[in-house]
Order: sequence, then C-alpha cells, then structure tokens
Amino acid sequence: MRKLISSKENTWCIGCGNFGLFAAVRKAIQALHEAGTPMADIVMSAGIGCHGKIFDYLELCGIYGLHGRALATASGIQLANPKLKVIVFGGDGDSLGEGLEHTLFAAKRNIDLTLILHNNGNYGLTTGQTSPLSTPGFRGPTTPMGNVERPFTPITLMMEAGASFVARSYSAKIEHLSQIILQAIKHPGFSFVEVLQPCVSYNNTYQLYNEHCQIMDAIPQEEEEARKLAKSKEPIYLGIYRQESLPVYHKQIKVGGESLTLDQRKALLRSRS
Repeated sequence: MRKLISSKENTWCIGCGNFGLFAAVRKAIQALHEAGTPMADIVMSAGIGCHGKIFDYLELCGIYGLHGRALATASGIQLANPKLKVIVFGGDGDSLGEGLEHTLFAAKRNIDLTLILHNNGNYGLTTGQTSPLSTPGFRGPTTPMGNVERPFTPITLMMEAGASFVARSYSAKIEHLSQIILQAIKHPGFSFVEVLQPCVSYNNTYQLYNEHCQIMDAIPQEEEEARKLAKSKEPIYLGIYRQESLPVYHKQIKVGGESLTLDQRKALLRSRS
C-alpha cells in the first residue's frame, strides 16, 4: 500500500493543523482504494495558500490551480472524465474569497467532486491577513485595529448554494475527519467538508476547538435545525449536516461518454447546420 507521501520537503509550521488533515486524507484515500477504487482514478486539485502545499506532499495525480480557481479546474476534470474521484483542496480565503463564485456554482450545479476546505480563519501563507472566515476583532496586517466584518458560516452558505453533502470536522480528530472525507468522496454529487484547522502562527485555535468541539449524534432531520447547529459557537458541532440524493450535473447534461472520431464530429456538425 502506498503511503501517499511525496519526497518533497514539508514546510508547514510545526504544529499546523494541516498535518492532521494530511493524515486523515491519506487514511480516507487508502480506505477508498482498498474498497476497489484504483489509485489512477483518484485525482486532486488545489488552490494557492498554506493548504495548497498539500499538492506537493500528497502523492496523487492532479493539477495545481491558480488562486481561487482549483474548483474551476476540478470541474473541467470531472466533466471530461466522470469516472474519476476528484478531490479539491481549498483555503478559507482561496475558496470563499478569490474563488467564491466557483465554489457557489460548483455546489449549485451539484458537480460530482469533493471540496475539502482548510478553515484557519486567515490568509496564513501571506502572514495572517483577514479572510472571509476571520472572526470579528481578529487582528492581522490588514486589520491592525481588529476585523469589523462578520464571517461567513460555510455550512449554511453551502447548504443554500445547493451542495448535496455538507459536513464539518476538526483536524485534531483524525479518525472522525478521515471517515467524513471518505463518505464525502463516495457521495455522488457536490460534497463540502469544512475542516477547522488551527494556524499556530497567526490564529492558534487549538484550545478553542479542543474545549468546544462536539460530534453530533446524527444528521439533522430538518434543514432549520441543521442551520441552527451550524451557527452554534458553544458547542461547535462536528458531523454531517446534509446528505441528500440529488441529480448530478454531468448526468443531466450528458457529458463524459465515448469520444467521437473526427469524422463523427464533422458529421454531427453537418447534421446541425
């Protein structure tokens, strides 16, 4: 069994929550492979940021996207070859700042891929600027007097956008996180996993999450209940908030079939002219 660890030097800060997430992702992929999915059918894409370094460290095929554009790239991969299991890594700034439109429309269309959101509440790679998920009062280079904006609630945002699988976990709970990721990848449709991931350099939330995170007993039965639980701060609920069987995008627009020959394409164009 491959360890899924490349030979690249790891430059995450010591204690970074990305290490736990990295371990959980590898565990989920190994379980997926053992259940019958070929490694050649598992593909990744990542944006730019501390989260994006996982592309260098995880031994999988894929494409390193531009800042905020990992989902656009991943959507193209999935539509071109629907048999692939496409995993996207995005940061809270990368996916909900620069890439917010791509995130919302991938969820709206219910494209069959998985977005793993590394939520550390800041732009860690560029020294801790305020992100769309930074809490009020957060002090960083762009908000030295404290952040005055209200953060998004990623769970409710993705539910409203139409994601058919929505979940939250914590990077220090590796077993729970690996199981959530595995279920997300196996789910047909757009899967969103928010990972609470402390940034030891600029937003060290280990104590907060260790004291307040609580795993839900079951998936909320009512959407209003799910929204209420998602917004709770004490406790912070972990688990699956939504898991629904909804039409998948590529099956509705009928892409990803057998490739046509050049002559077949020309004949098709002539028939439509």
